[in-house]
Amino acid sequence: MADSDAPKKDQTKVPPAPPHDDEYAPRKGHGWIWAVVLVLLIGGAVYFYRAKSRAQAAAASKQTGPPATSVSVISVQTRDVPFFITGLGSVTAFNTVTVKSRVDGQLMRVNFKEGQFVRAGDVLAEIDPRPFQVALDQAQGQLAKDQASQNDAKIDLNRFQQLWQAGVVARQQLDTQQALVGQFDGAIQSDKALIDNQKLQLTYCRITAPISGRVGLRLVDAGNIVHAADANGMLVITQVQPISVIFTLPEDNLPQVITEMRNKQLAVEAFSRDDKTKLADGKLVTIDNQIDQTTGTVKLKSIFDNKDLSLWPNQFVNIRLFLTTRKNATVIPSAAIQRGTQGSYVYVVKADNTAEARPIQEDFIEGNIAVIKQGLTAGEQVVVDGQDKLQAGAKVNIRPASPNRTRPSDPSPGGQNQ
Repeated sequence: MADSDAPKKDQTKVPPAPPHDDEYAPRKGHGWIWAVVLVLLIGGAVYFYRAKSRAQAAAASKQTGPPATSVSVISVQTRDVPFFITGLGSVTAFNTVTVKSRVDGQLMRVNFKEGQFVRAGDVLAEIDPRPFQVALDQAQGQLAKDQASQNDAKIDLNRFQQLWQAGVVARQQLDTQQALVGQFDGAIQSDKALIDNQKLQLTYCRITAPISGRVGLRLVDAGNIVHAADANGMLVITQVQPISVIFTLPEDNLPQVITEMRNKQLAVEAFSRDDKTKLADGKLVTIDNQIDQTTGTVKLKSIFDNKDLSLWPNQFVNIRLFLTTRKNATVIPSAAIQRGTQGSYVYVVKADNTAEARPIQEDFIEGNIAVIKQGLTAGEQVVVDGQDKLQAGAKVNIRPASPNRTRPSDPSPGGQNQ
């Protein structure tokens, strides 16, 4: 048994020993290093690629700059421009009359219609004339009585003269009779004056228009008793053809207005309250004789024919007083002017299509054009649309301009000007 167990023990196969780790240690260490190297190479390539892209973009941006701004431009022009001064005015009737009765009595007839145009001398109303006719008849009767008494006194005077010459009567009686004749002379003159007065009162019963003009609303109806002392009157007549406008101007403009008035008749234009519609053409008549110290303004009066009745009493209007014409003035659209802390300026497009902020000095503005005193010359291109996106030195791209926005109007004494 012992012998048999021994061989079996010897026959048991022992598995081969595994390879020693030292054989593969060097190989595993080399793989890790190569992986790190590979990652570093890839990271470096990505970094250099991005850096190159950024450099190229920066170089391109530096070469091209910001994109060009689209703007509209127009050339600076020279032309003759009329110069106006504007003011606020109020239309005033050339003449205004409140028609009143000059006698007391009952209003019998009204011969006018409200809003009617009447001429001077037209009969407007009639007052009951009968009381005045009776008074006239009484005065005429008194005159006849006094004339008869005077004739009798004159006959007696002749008798007294003959008797005095004959020495029958005293001188005193003759003188008394002469005085009596003189008294009748005075009474007759008084009677004649009374008759003339009654005739005049009778004439006043027919109320006539003192001026030509337009009748307003009727203030008294027929049948009412009217009095000469009534405050409101019977009607109001306003003369509206021609008509006047009283307007004000700053006192600083007064010397220039006076100077131009010496040379010519100054034209005046009346515009609606919104200053968009021209109403009438007129002329300046006179200047008030004093300046209002509270407002620093002076009043001026102008006259308009007002044939189409476009002006109405107490209407507010805008007045434009034409003074002179500026010859060969430098003009641009007023839309091109910008305002800044340093004053007015415009953007001028130079030959290299860049914008230049050019300071300017304005003379005045008429309508949609501006007259430039200093800063621009004819032919230069100024920006009239797109200035809000511009900066000095910026590139511009010129686009077609809108004619209505950029073309200066041609102001004239008969046109709309501001």
